[in-house]
Amino acid sequence: MRTVLVANVKGGCGKTTLATNLAAAFAAGDKRVALADADRQRSSLEWLALRPDTAPEIAGLAWARRQEEPPKGTERLVIDAPAAMTGGEAEELVRLADVVLVPVLPSIYDEMATRRFVARIEEIKAVRKQRKNVALVANRVRTGSRAAERLEAFFRDMGHEPAGRIVERALYSELAARGLSLFDVDTRQAIELALPWLPLLAFLEGAMRGR
Repeated sequence: MRTVLVANVKGGCGKTTLATNLAAAFAAGDKRVALADADRQRSSLEWLALRPDTAPEIAGLAWARRQEEPPKGTERLVIDAPAAMTGGEAEELVRLADVVLVPVLPSIYDEMATRRFVARIEEIKAVRKQRKNVALVANRVRTGSRAAERLEAFFRDMGHEPAGRIVERALYSELAARGLSLFDVDTRQAIELALPWLPLLAFLEGAMRGR
C-alpha cells in the first residue's frame, strides 16, 4: 500500500478538493483506494456519502478520533489531514505517508502559513533524512494573474518546484456536490481541467515507486 498525506495548517487551502480528486484519480486507474478523513469537519467523508454507486469505489475511513485499518488489499491510501494539527499529530501522519502534498493558494497569508508548516515538518526526522517526499501544489491558480506570478516567486524562494498546478474552476464544487471528481466524468471541460493533474499524478507514482 502506498500512502499520500494531504496537509497544511492553513484552513481553506483546498486540502479536501486535492485529496478527493487524487483518490478518484487512483480509483479511475483501477487501484483499490481508501480515503482517510482525519479532519473533524469530515468533508471527505461527506463527499464519499454523496458518491454514486456507478462511480469507481473508494473506501472511507474516519480518522478524526482513531485510525481505522484500511480494507485488505488497499493499494492507495489518501489521508485528508486536519488543519489544526499538533506537533505529535503531524509527526504521526507524516510517519505513515510515502509522500506529503502541501496545497498552497495564491495568497500572502497561505504563503506565510505554508512557510511555517514546511519548516516544521522538515524538522521531523524521517523528512530531514529524506526518507519522505514533501511536495508543494499550487492550488486554485488563475493562469497569468499577478497572484499566480507571486506564488511562483514564493516557490522559487522556498526552493520547491511545485509538483502540480491546479487551475481554479467552478466545476470542482459542482462535481463535489454529487460526490464526483474530474476523473469520474468525460465532459470536455473535465478532460481539459484534468490535464494539469497529469504531472502531479506522474510525480506521485514515481515517488511512491521509489519507496
